[in-house]
Amino acid sequence: MSVLPLVDLLILCGTGSVAVGFALKAIALTTIYRPTLLGFTPLDMLIIAGLFFGMALVLTARTWMKLNEPHLQALQRRIGEEEARRRARAYDARNGGGIEGGLAEAVPPEPAPVETIAAHR
Repeated sequence: MSVLPLVDLLILCGTGSVAVGFALKAIALTTIYRPTLLGFTPLDMLIIAGLFFGMALVLTARTWMKLNEPHLQALQRRIGEEEARRRARAYDARNGGGIEGGLAEAVPPEPAPVETIAAHR
C-alpha cells in the first residue's frame, strides 16, 4: 500500500483545521460571540493542525528512510571498511610492516600433498 494518499489526507486535514481555526478566530474578533466547534477553540484547531502536519512529516520521513535504507547501509559499510583499512595501515606503520602492502589478502597455504594408497606399496 502506498503511503502517499495517507500523507495527502493528513495534510488536507491539517489545512482544514487551520482554515476552521482562522474562521473561528475571525468570528471571535468581529463579534462578541466566542465560537467553538465541537468544543475546540481557534487555538485548539491550530494545535490539531500542527499535530496533523507533524504526523504527515513523520510518516514521510519514515517512508524515505525505509526506501533509502539499503543505500545508507552500503554507505556505512564502505565507511567502516575505509576506517578499517586506515587503522590497518597505521598499525602496520607503527609495528614495522607485517604483510607487504598493508591489507593485501594473505595467500592461503598450499594444501598438503595427499598420499595415495599406491604410494605406500
